[in-house]
Amino acid sequence: MKKSLFLFYVLFNLVILSLSAQDNLLLISGKVIDNQTQEPLVGVTVQIKGTISGVITDGKGAFALKTKLKFPLTLVFSSVGYAPQEYVVKTLEDKINVQLETQTMLGQEVVVTASRVEETVMKSPVAIEKLDLRAIKETPAPSFFDAIESVKGVQMTTLSLGFKVPNTRGFGNTTNPRFLQLVDGADTQAPGLGVSIANTVGPTELDVESIEVTPGASSALYGMNALNGISNVITKSPFYYQGLSVYQKVGINHINDPDYSVRPFTETAIRYAKAINDKFAFKVNIGYLKGTDWVANNSYDLNATANSSTGLLGADNPGKDPLNSYGNESSNRKTLTLADGKRYEVRRTGYYEKDLVNDDYNVSNLKADAAIHYKFTEKLEASYSYRIGVSDAIYQRGNRIRLDDYRIQQHKVYLRGTNYFFRAYLTQEYTDKSYNIRPMGENIDRAFKTDAKWFSEYQSKYNELYNGGVSVTNAHQQARAFADAGRYEPGTKAYNDKLHELTYINNWDIGAQLLMNHKFYHLEGQYDFAGKITWIDLLVGADFRDFLITPEGNSFINPDKNDPLGILHYNKVGGFVQATKYLLNKNLKLVASARLDKAQYFKAKLNPRIAAVYTLKEKHNFRISFQNGYRFPTLFEGFSTVNNGGVIRYGGLSMLTNGLFENSYLRSSVDAFQKAITNDVNQNGKTQDQAILDNKDLLVRNTYTYLQPEQIEAFDIGYKASLFNDKVFLDVDGYYNIYNNFIDQVEIVVPNTTKIDDQAEGVSPAIYEAADNTKQTRYRMWTNAKNTYYNYGASLGITYNFFRKFTFTGNYSYAKLAKVDRKDSGLETSFNTPQDIVNLSIGNREIAKNLGFNIAWRWQSSFAWQAPLGNGTVPSYYTFDGQITYRLPAIKSQIKIGGSNLLNKRYFQYFGGPTIGAFYYTTITVDGLLQK
Repeated sequence: MKKSLFLFYVLFNLVILSLSAQDNLLLISGKVIDNQTQEPLVGVTVQIKGTISGVITDGKGAFALKTKLKFPLTLVFSSVGYAPQEYVVKTLEDKINVQLETQTMLGQEVVVTASRVEETVMKSPVAIEKLDLRAIKETPAPSFFDAIESVKGVQMTTLSLGFKVPNTRGFGNTTNPRFLQLVDGADTQAPGLGVSIANTVGPTELDVESIEVTPGASSALYGMNALNGISNVITKSPFYYQGLSVYQKVGINHINDPDYSVRPFTETAIRYAKAINDKFAFKVNIGYLKGTDWVANNSYDLNATANSSTGLLGADNPGKDPLNSYGNESSNRKTLTLADGKRYEVRRTGYYEKDLVNDDYNVSNLKADAAIHYKFTEKLEASYSYRIGVSDAIYQRGNRIRLDDYRIQQHKVYLRGTNYFFRAYLTQEYTDKSYNIRPMGENIDRAFKTDAKWFSEYQSKYNELYNGGVSVTNAHQQARAFADAGRYEPGTKAYNDKLHELTYINNWDIGAQLLMNHKFYHLEGQYDFAGKITWIDLLVGADFRDFLITPEGNSFINPDKNDPLGILHYNKVGGFVQATKYLLNKNLKLVASARLDKAQYFKAKLNPRIAAVYTLKEKHNFRISFQNGYRFPTLFEGFSTVNNGGVIRYGGLSMLTNGLFENSYLRSSVDAFQKAITNDVNQNGKTQDQAILDNKDLLVRNTYTYLQPEQIEAFDIGYKASLFNDKVFLDVDGYYNIYNNFIDQVEIVVPNTTKIDDQAEGVSPAIYEAADNTKQTRYRMWTNAKNTYYNYGASLGITYNFFRKFTFTGNYSYAKLAKVDRKDSGLETSFNTPQDIVNLSIGNREIAKNLGFNIAWRWQSSFAWQAPLGNGTVPSYYTFDGQITYRLPAIKSQIKIGGSNLLNKRYFQYFGGPTIGAFYYTTITVDGLLQK
C-alpha cells in the first residue's frame, strides 16, 4: 500500500508539472461526420499514427489535438462500425473534415492477443474471435461475460450465477487450468481458489471496450495455463472514453422453479473518466450486483448398486449417496455384517446442499477499480490501476464451496511506448467466512454423533428388528431413524448455531472453514523491433511470476520445511522471441515463435510455434500453424492436500508423496475387490476370509508415479474470407491435438499398517486391509497418463449482412476425443466437452429509428462428465435469448429489454452443478454525460 501511495504521489507531481508545460504545442483540430447521413460522429478515436497520443470527438463531432511532432503527420480515425481512415496533415492551415464510411468489409477488426502485436482478424496466424463494443451492446446475453458463450468454439460451464468458466477445444472442468483469462493482459487467476475468478474483480459493463478469444494452444507466447486458449477483456482508456456513465439492470429468475419462488436481481454500475489535459487522465468504476443463485439439488444416487446383491435399490438402498447431498461420501460408509448373515454397505444420512447453505443462495458482487494515466511524451504512457472485488456465491472446486465475503484485489503498474511495454501486478485474495460444503455436512453429522456410535446403534437396532421378524427393508429404514434420533435438523436454532460454529473451525476433520490469505505477483515486458530491422519483424519478451501461498492445513502443503515463515513459493521465469517475415508482396506472412519457461521443481521446457498466412486478393486468407507446448502443474496439482470426503486429494510432486505411489492399489480395483467379496458372502455363502482369498487377484497395484509437465502437439488450419461484395464473412478452422504426459488424477488405496510387498504364508497381509475401509486410506493423486491422448475438432462461423442492417450470424463447433493408445486404468481422462455446439442469431441494430433487436438460439449435444464430485451425463439442451434495444440520443441513453433461456427450459452444464432457468431483465444505460 505504501508503494502505491508513493507512486500516486509521483504521478500527481508530474501532473502539476505538466499543467505548466503546455507551451510550444501545435494544435490540430477538425470535424468528423457520417458520409451517408452527414451527421457529426461522437466518440471517434483520433490518433497520431506511430504514437500513443490521441483524443475523441465531442458531441458535435469536433476534435482538438495537441502535439510537439513536426509536419507532415498522419491521423488515424476509427470508430466501431466504421472503416478506419487515415488523413495526412501537412500544415496547421489544413481544414480537416473527415467523412467515415460504414464498415462493409467484415473481419477487419484489429486484435492484439493472438500474436501480442496489432493485426487484423483476417490475417491472424491462429484462430481468434472478437466481440467489439457494438457486439457487446447488442448481445441478448445478460452480461458481456455471458456473451462469450456465443463465440465460436467456446463452451461455458456455469458454477453459479456469479461464476462462469469458459473453455475451448476439450478437457474442461470447473477450474480449467488449461484456459488463460486476462483483463488488459493481466491474469485474473485467484491463487488459492486455483482458477480465474470470472468477473468477480473484472471490469463493469461500462468499462469494456472489447473481448478477444483465442481458441487453441498459446503456450509459445503466454506460457503457463495457455494450453487450450485465452480470453482477454480490454477496457476503455480514460483519454478516449470520457464522462459519466450509469448502468442499471433489474431482472428476475427462478420462474416456475421447484426450489424457489420468483426472485429479483439488480445490478448497478457507475463509471467516470476525465482527461485533465493531453497528459493526465483518470477513471473510476463501481459496480454492485445482487440476486438469488441457481440451485444444485440433484438427488441422483452415485452409489446406486452398492447393495444390489441383496436387492436393496433406489430408496431402499442403505448406502445411498445423492449427488448434491453431503456427509454420505466414501468416508461416511461402513460395510456391516448384520443378523441375517449378509454384508450391507451403509452410509450416514447427510444433508442436501440447500440445507448446508442454510437456504441462503444469495449471490452478490461489489467491485471497484480506479486508474490514473500519465503521458510523459506522445510515445510513452504510464498508468497505475487498482481493483477490488467482494463476492458471495457458490463455487466449485473438488467440492462445492460457499463463498462468503470472499475478497480479491489487484495492484497493477503499466508502462507502454509505441513498441514496448512493461507490466507488473500483484493479486491478493482473502477469506475467513467461507466454507467447504462437503465437510460441513459430514461434521454436522459427526458433531451430533460419532461415526463409531452411529454405526453401532444402526447395527444393534437392525439386528433387534430383524430378529423380531421385521422385514429387511423396514429394518434398515427403522435402524436409520433410530441412529438419527436427535440429529441436527435444518431450520432449527441448534442447527444454525452448529453451522455457524463449524464455519470458523479451520480443520476439515472437525470443521469446514475455507481460510485463504494468498497472493502472487507477475512481472513482464515486451519489445517490438518492427521497423528497426529491415528484413524481418522481431518481437521479444520475458516474464517472472511467483505464488506466495500460506498453507492453512486444508488445501496446500509446503515442501520447503526450512522456510521460517512457512510460505509456499512456486515461481516461474520465461522468455520468448517471435519473428515475422512478409513475402510475395506481403501476401504471405510467416511467423515463428519460441518460448523457454522454467518452473520451480521442474526442468526448463521449450515451446515453439510456426505459422503461415497467405492472403489472396485481400479477400481470402489461408493459415496453418504447428505448436509444441508445455503446461507446468498448477498449485493444486503440485501441492494440494485436501480431504474430499474420505478421499484425500494430494499433490503429485515427488517430495510430497512419501511413498504413497509405491505402496498402493488402484481404487477401481479395490472397489471391484470389495464388491466381489460382498457378492460371494451374500450369494455364494462363503466366509469373508475365504472370499478375500478367492478374489485377491482382482487387486491391481498402482504403477503411476510423480508429476511432470504436460505436453501438447497442436496442429491448426483455417480459412477466413470476406465474400459477395463484403456481405458475407466466413471463418473455418480445424485442429488436431496430441497430448503426452496428460495431467490427470488417479485414486489409490494405501494400507494403513502393512506393505504390499510383505508376505505371510504366500499372501500379502495388505489384501485384508484392502477389504476393510477402516484399515486403509484413499488418495486422489495428481499424476501423468502413461499413454498418448488425441483430440480433434473443427468450427465454422458465418456472418451475413443480408438486407440493409439485418445480420445473420451462425457458428458450429465440433470436438472429439479421438482415441487413447490404451486406456489408462484408474485415470478419469475428463474430456468433459459436448461434441456439437450450435449458435444462431439474427438481429438489426436499427430496424426502425433508434430501435434494434437480436434473437439468439444455442444448442449443445449431451456428453459424459467426469469429476471428483461425481460422474454422469450432461443432457443436451437448447435455449433462446432475445433483446430489444431503444436508443434515446438526446439524453445519451439506451433501454434494453431481454432475457436468456426465454422458454425457461431448465438445464445444467456439468454433473452436480446448478440447474439454470430463465432470466428476464431490463437495462438502462446512460453513457457520456459531463463531457466537455
